[in-house]
Amino acid sequence: MNSTTNQRLAQLIWNIADDVLRDLYVRGKYRDVILPMTVLRRLDSVLATTKQNVLSTKKTLDAAGIVNQDAALRQAAGQDFYNTSAFLMKDLRAASTQMQLRQNFEAYLDGFSPNVQEILENFEFRNQIPRLSKADALGTLLEKFLDPTIDLSPKGLDNHGMGSVFEELVRRFNEENNEEAGEHWTPRDVVKLMTRLMFEPIAATIPDGTYLLYDGAMGTGGMLTVAEDTLVELTEGRKIDTHLYGQEINAETFAIAKADLILKGDGRAADNIKGGPEFSTLSNDAFAGREFDFMLSNPPYGKSWKTDQERMGGAKKITDPRFVVEHAGDAEFSLITRSSDGQMLFLANLVAKMKDSTTTGSRIAEIHNGSSLFTGDAGQGESNIRRYVFENDLVEAIVALPLNLFYNTGIATYIWVLSNRKEERRAGRVQLIDATKWFTPLRKNLGSKNCELSAADIERVMATFHAFDTADDEVSKVFDNADFGYRKVAVDRPLRLTDAVPGRVYTAAELKALKASSERSDDAPAVIKKVHKPGTAADPLHGLFEIEIDGKARVVEYERDPDLSDTEQIPLTESAREYVSAVEGFFRREVLPYAPNAWIDESKTKIGYEVSFTRHFYKPAPMRTLDDIRADIRALEAETDDLLSEIVG
Repeated sequence: MNSTTNQRLAQLIWNIADDVLRDLYVRGKYRDVILPMTVLRRLDSVLATTKQNVLSTKKTLDAAGIVNQDAALRQAAGQDFYNTSAFLMKDLRAASTQMQLRQNFEAYLDGFSPNVQEILENFEFRNQIPRLSKADALGTLLEKFLDPTIDLSPKGLDNHGMGSVFEELVRRFNEENNEEAGEHWTPRDVVKLMTRLMFEPIAATIPDGTYLLYDGAMGTGGMLTVAEDTLVELTEGRKIDTHLYGQEINAETFAIAKADLILKGDGRAADNIKGGPEFSTLSNDAFAGREFDFMLSNPPYGKSWKTDQERMGGAKKITDPRFVVEHAGDAEFSLITRSSDGQMLFLANLVAKMKDSTTTGSRIAEIHNGSSLFTGDAGQGESNIRRYVFENDLVEAIVALPLNLFYNTGIATYIWVLSNRKEERRAGRVQLIDATKWFTPLRKNLGSKNCELSAADIERVMATFHAFDTADDEVSKVFDNADFGYRKVAVDRPLRLTDAVPGRVYTAAELKALKASSERSDDAPAVIKKVHKPGTAADPLHGLFEIEIDGKARVVEYERDPDLSDTEQIPLTESAREYVSAVEGFFRREVLPYAPNAWIDESKTKIGYEVSFTRHFYKPAPMRTLDDIRADIRALEAETDDLLSEIVG
């Protein structure tokens, strides 16, 4: 079965929508009927030859009082699904009235195995039956799908071909509804690049064996199936067995994903995906404790996860080991992001599922928008996630993709590539690739999508990735992990009030009264909040100043002025030079010359990480020459003279 035949079959099924549903549904809702009907027609065709065996097995099991019948009925059907109703789809045509047809059709649906029932429930297909029946369209719909020209039987279409036809229909419906497509559908060109970035670096050394692939935001499942195909292609000739796992909260897209796997003859994989509104990856991890070899996702961007937070007990009570980890001596290092955007938590979810006990370890490819590179202050969840993956040397590369590559958004997007088995040359380093100019324009826009990654574009990205530190530095730059880190240091200055008495220590109550009655002034005395015991060493850098009180040298602490408090971001790579530490060196060079009484509050120092593609790949526009400027001025003067002459004339 070639691609042309698959396209023809998809077109014939597509035409059914216009023929039968035009006056019943708006175009965006055609898929609510066509996709589940396509699934049913295929399953019906596959089950036709073993129908009687299933019915006789069912009768025997019922007579014996056996309750758990699923495994035996699967065996009787010779498939990972079955139907115990008295009907095949062709038998439904014998109904003499619409009422009887509807009853028979509902009994036919009720006969399917639990895994197919899950698909129908998440498609909400039974909700369509009253409308179809009332409009006398149910019989017509069945006749169209039973037409011999639409041969979805195993004799006419193998599993791979059926999967291709179904995916083509899904693609068309998603592109037809481009406003929704970006939520559930990642363009195949992008997925192909992701899978190659994930597999190619180790493709030659992947040993024979079984590998688990996982997507925590699987949508319609396209990423997993493309990943599986790519792995098989890159390891041709080896004994590679794959198992797919995924989770998806949207009911319809989960139904599509599960149906796609069943249609491809991979019922085992269909049993390994979980979905529906109750299966949010963040608050209800369907694969807690399981680890995977290869993982990829395109999580939602800018989507609130407040509901998940509440299900998990509230942000401050979350103890999920995916999001509260041990790092840098902190047993409760929090990766919990702001409730307004949970996309980085999907990355934390994948990192928590990495294998560390195999030779190949785990590899990850995940898409994010630009905010994942820099949002979140030092110590906040987003920054902590970046810190965690960089300081554990997990990030291999981040690839900036072209704009307008997705269906419903033109924002900047990036592929993060992670591994816990980096090759030696990449150890401790991260590659940034600017692929924003490598794209091929589409002849016709698909929503916001006006370009794609051609095979040549993908090859260019892969060649740059493999070249690593020998790649063209105009589009690829390599950094040490620490280059993205910084210390956020709190800088305080003393509170100076006009009525303050030099050398006096103020209690909290006295200070409150003083603040209410006095004014700030740069020339006023600094307010003392504490005098240390004799013998305490002065340390002005950290707020311990030596002054004279009653003729004696004492070490004091000043009350800080909150209006003058500030922070400094000091790169982790800052050199200490002649000083004890990089922080001291920076402080003495950049702060004290301008604020001599400033000090550092080390209790507030936090480490943050951020990535700035703009800074690293910025190309300033060339300055205009004086001759160009003069020419423009003369042209404007000439134009002004012409206008004046017209007015005067």
